Amino acid sequence: MTEEELRNAPVRERGHVFEHYEVGQEFVHHWGRTLTEADSTLFSTLTLHFNPTYYNTEYAQALGFERAPVNPLLVFNTIVGLSVEDLSEAGGPFLGIGKLAYGKPVYPGDTLYAKSVVLSKRLASNGMGGPVTWRTIGYNQRGEVVVEFERTNLVRIAGKAA
Repeated sequence: MTEEELRNAPVRERGHVFEHYEVGQEFVHHWGRTLTEADSTLFSTLTLHFNPTYYNTEYAQALGFERAPVNPLLVFNTIVGLSVEDLSEAGGPFLGIGKLAYGKPVYPGDTLYAKSVVLSKRLASNGMGGPVTWRTIGYNQRGEVVVEFERTNLVRIAGKAA
């Protein structure tokens, strides 16, 4: 692609702006993601998370797991990632995660999906946007909850910086 073609390429807006959200609005995030043993091992290695529960099947079984589960921090990050396009891809500062709770363990080969609901939105005093909070639930291919949490981002009003 030439430099001129790049300059003239259409920009596709992604995500949503403040006025697109309504309290109670639900999002079923698309795609899903199957996690593998390699995903969990690589994530654990790269994040220096050397808990043998996620590497050693016999150790994990002694703790009551079927086999070595997927690192739960990878599960959490995957579910956040599945929600980004619908909730925060339009930009705006991340304000935090709260009420994080894990459900069923995730094992290599499980496919994860996510859905979210808008819990609250409040226009900031500067009128440029405001905080929006969502409750996100991650679940496996059997519909079992694997993680849930609340996330808040500062979301801009269309045409304004947050």
